[in-house]
Amino acid sequence: MSLSIDARHCGTVYVIRCSGRIVAGEESGILEESIKRGLREFRHIVVDVGGVSRVDSSGLGLLVRNLAHVRSRAGDLRLASAPPFLADLLRATKLDTVFKLCGSEEEAILSFLKEPAIRGLESSPTGPMVLFVDRSPDLCAFVRALLNSHGYGVLSTCRSNDAKLLLLSTDFDYLVLGPECSQGPSDEAADKLKVLANSAVVAQLSMDFKYDDPERAGSELLRLLETARAAGM
Repeated sequence: MSLSIDARHCGTVYVIRCSGRIVAGEESGILEESIKRGLREFRHIVVDVGGVSRVDSSGLGLLVRNLAHVRSRAGDLRLASAPPFLADLLRATKLDTVFKLCGSEEEAILSFLKEPAIRGLESSPTGPMVLFVDRSPDLCAFVRALLNSHGYGVLSTCRSNDAKLLLLSTDFDYLVLGPECSQGPSDEAADKLKVLANSAVVAQLSMDFKYDDPERAGSELLRLLETARAAGM
């Protein structure tokens, strides 16, 4: 079985879920390219190896090399859900003392989310905290950059389940639901997330936001946050 990758971001964490083999050749190249994509924006990498059926020496070397690379940038790469054969391999090679191993993907994500920000690499916002949820990684990146530049602290995710994890681990002032915040109906997703939002102000963006002129869309989002806070929504 070749290697398949499911990659996403959850707040400040980039998660790579692997299924198949991590071996020399095309499979290793697929994983390395995914790690490189994550490192363009994130310093916290989780590689979920629960679905991995085989790792050869080259595959293990790839993980070690990228671990060193991530740590050289003041980040970390953590392995989650290692199957028994891989856990035994890491112990036999003493690499279990090099990698931080987590029992589950959620545990690995939370281990990063609970750590304090590193000065100079991650922002420690003093302004209101916003969680933005939308299926589009590009829209998430736009909203993060926009709101960060206006003094907001922003975490984002493309998946509702990850949004629940973030809501349970972080106190937010705003929950902003994008035009496509989940695969299900937006109202249903909003209702589920509102339950966990506590006192956070909830705002929903219209589908027009996705296709609007960036300057106009940005102004509208800032106005929406101010209006929602004033109205106590």
